[in-house]
Amino acid sequence: MSLANKLAEERRARLAAERLLELKQAELFAANRKLGLHARALSEEITQTRAQVQTVQDENQRVKSDLSAAQEQVQIVERRLWQSIQTIRDGFAIFDGNDVMITANRAYLVIFDGLEEVQPGISYARLLQLLTEEGIVDTDFRSPAAWRDMMLNRWQSPHPDPVVIRLWNDEYIKLIDQRGAGGDAVTLGLNITETVRHEQALKEAQERAEAANRAKSAFLANMSHEIRTPMNGVVGMAELMSETNLTEEQELYVDTIRNSGEALLVIINDVLDYSKIEADKLTLQPEAFDLERCIHEVVMLTAPAARDKGLELLIDYDMFLPTMLIGDAGRIRQVLTNLIGNAVKFTPSGHILVRVVGLQSNGGGDTDIHITIEDTGIGIPADKIDHVFGEFNQVEDDSNRQFEGTGLGLSISRRLIEMMGGQIWVDSQEGEGSAFGIRLTLPAATPDEGDAPPDLRGILKHVLVCDPLPVNRQVLTRQVESLGLRVTSTTTAEEAQHAMDDTVDLVLCDHTPPGLDGKALARALAAGPGAPNVVVLSADPADADADGSPAGAPIVARKPMARQALFRLLLEMASRIGPAHTPRPEDAADVEKEPAAPPPAAQTSRRSMRVLAAEDNRTNQLVFSKMVKSLDIELRFAENGEAAVVQFQSFAPDMIFMDISMPRMDGKQATAAIRRIEAETGGHVPIVALTAHAVEGDRDAILAAGLDVYLTKPLKKGAIVDAIVAHAPDDAAPPLAAPAKA
Repeated sequence: MSLANKLAEERRARLAAERLLELKQAELFAANRKLGLHARALSEEITQTRAQVQTVQDENQRVKSDLSAAQEQVQIVERRLWQSIQTIRDGFAIFDGNDVMITANRAYLVIFDGLEEVQPGISYARLLQLLTEEGIVDTDFRSPAAWRDMMLNRWQSPHPDPVVIRLWNDEYIKLIDQRGAGGDAVTLGLNITETVRHEQALKEAQERAEAANRAKSAFLANMSHEIRTPMNGVVGMAELMSETNLTEEQELYVDTIRNSGEALLVIINDVLDYSKIEADKLTLQPEAFDLERCIHEVVMLTAPAARDKGLELLIDYDMFLPTMLIGDAGRIRQVLTNLIGNAVKFTPSGHILVRVVGLQSNGGGDTDIHITIEDTGIGIPADKIDHVFGEFNQVEDDSNRQFEGTGLGLSISRRLIEMMGGQIWVDSQEGEGSAFGIRLTLPAATPDEGDAPPDLRGILKHVLVCDPLPVNRQVLTRQVESLGLRVTSTTTAEEAQHAMDDTVDLVLCDHTPPGLDGKALARALAAGPGAPNVVVLSADPADADADGSPAGAPIVARKPMARQALFRLLLEMASRIGPAHTPRPEDAADVEKEPAAPPPAAQTSRRSMRVLAAEDNRTNQLVFSKMVKSLDIELRFAENGEAAVVQFQSFAPDMIFMDISMPRMDGKQATAAIRRIEAETGGHVPIVALTAHAVEGDRDAILAAGLDVYLTKPLKKGAIVDAIVAHAPDDAAPPLAAPAKA
């Protein structure tokens, strides 16, 4: 090989070596760069790991610190809780799932009176045994073993009921036990000694109060009975004496006796009602009643007193307001009697207006009623208005009282209205008058089909009203106009004469208008052309003594007049205008007709009605016999209930009047014996209770004993006569002879 070739090969080898070296250097550089990157990543990871380790170390240190602080807090809380448990009066203990005591406070352990055995580690069963063996607990009627079994069975139940145990020192502990999920049980012993003693004291006080209340009720019932019994003689004899021939002075004495007796009865009833309200024993008896009729009845009762003082009593009942409602008619009448009676008492002159307005619900269910009693009396001072509804309160001072009364009437009225869910109030101006208002919401009852107003259009066209009192004139005018009739109102007889023309069909005139009185005005109008029908309205029933006649004597009607009475009057007047008018059947039913003449008496005489009266009081026997002396009856008396039963069998009465309080056998026992006899023999004799028992509940108890009618003393002659006439048998002569026809 030539030197040139060798050099060329060496050069190629050197170049190859250089290229290999460069390649290895490039690989080494790449490896170094990769190693550097890996080293840097590893370094960053180490750095991050060190930071995390440091963070974990810091967190661990903080957790340790917090845990230490929490442990200290738990220890503090545990210490405080245990100190609190130790200081409470009630016992506290914890038992594990094996019923072994874990811990207990001093109040729990002190019950065992220092027994060293009673400490954590003792079983619940051993505690029960110690309670009975050491006499710590009073097992009452149970034996110690039975008591322990009862307590252990209770303890082992999943949800033990609380139980009260009595200790030897008369303390009462209420045990309340609660089991946890792991079987542990917590027991709490509450010392309820003070509560038990307080309940016992309350029970004893309640028993004493109930006994006192029963004694008060019995006292009131007895006092009512004892007062009503002699009052029956006083009022009854006064009523009988008033029917005899008396001089004017004697009539004054008799009226004074009767009025004083009835005033005393009002006071008795007020006191009884007040006591029943205070004892929450007064109950309401809702039933269907006619409110307008109720008001008119009360007004008629107070009319004599108003007439004696020259007062006008007026009623303004909304013509479009229903009259049939559901409520306690007796209590509503009692409230109205009190308010209207007070208005008459405290009104020296002028008038008293009873105004009734209201609003019926769209569905026709409930009706909001507003009743106001307005008077022109002495009024009430502004500082006394709230005072008048208090118990035993009156406007006048005790030292200068002018008007009598207990001061209970308005208080009772307020309580009764509130019991009905209503309100009562008063507006007054001293020296000008007062207005007492009542607001009640009462359900509407089914109205009578005959209550609809008659259709008088085309028959009566023009009505002339003559009344000097503006209020009365307005009320009458509004009532007539509501029927679609034309009305002309005048104040005096002279104005009425000037207002007369051919279109006037009817004149409604007050009894005493200025100028001519009502009857004189009627005669003056009758003397003129086209004499109209005239009706004179008078509050005095003695004036209603003449009917219309061709000579021009007017019809005299009593006022105030209820709407049905007004309807009947207008129908009668319409029928007089001409025969063309034929009233509707329902209207014709409202027209008062003359009673049919009784059939001639039978030629054969009939027996007298037999009446038995069981009454032990001789005065009451005398009063009763005098009250019925004008009746065609055969009357016998029984001195007591036993005698009444004997005479029932021997006398065979058609009717029995039965006193309730009698010696040997009372009225209810005698009635029961009579009803037992009737059950065997058949028949039913009506028995009427004549009793001085008038306390709430007496009526129901007496009627439940088998009596048919309940009447209270003092006896009223009218009520006695009505009862006898109503129960007269067909085969006996009428007890009350029919009045002879002129």
